[in-house]
Amino acid sequence: MPKTLSRHARIWIGGVALLALGAVGCSESGQDGAAKVAAASAKPAPTVTVTATATETAAPAPAPTVTKTKTVKVPGPTVTVTVTKAASSGSGGTGGTGGSSGGGGTKTTSTCSIRSNAGNCYSAGQFCRNSDHGAVTTTASGARIRCSQSGSSWRWTYA
Repeated sequence: MPKTLSRHARIWIGGVALLALGAVGCSESGQDGAAKVAAASAKPAPTVTVTATATETAAPAPAPTVTKTKTVKVPGPTVTVTVTKAASSGSGGTGGTGGSSGGGGTKTTSTCSIRSNAGNCYSAGQFCRNSDHGAVTTTASGARIRCSQSGSSWRWTYA
């Protein structure tokens, strides 16, 4: 007579059977998914090709114009001025200066070669014109002065 299995053995056999069925079912479902993936990847996907053509005709930007400024320093014309002051010797009583009994005159000579626009001799400390930069002249009293740069301006200074 066949021997009946114990309860413990039957549970064990049932578990092994369920495990085997689950393994077979999983392998079937995995193959089913693999077939779907293979079918999906086998279909050619449509490709989209975009061709953009942009044509722009532009004239090149004009190159900057380079202008070089050259400052030419030419001293003004050399002018020798002789100023003569003569005392008036009139018979009407508005005579000459004191000390002189005769009708003689007094003569003063100034040799400034560069004069201001007003016609006066420059003196040290005054501003120079642009055309006088670097020039040398004399004051009304005969002292030599030069137009030289002093800070950010040009002034007459003793030479």
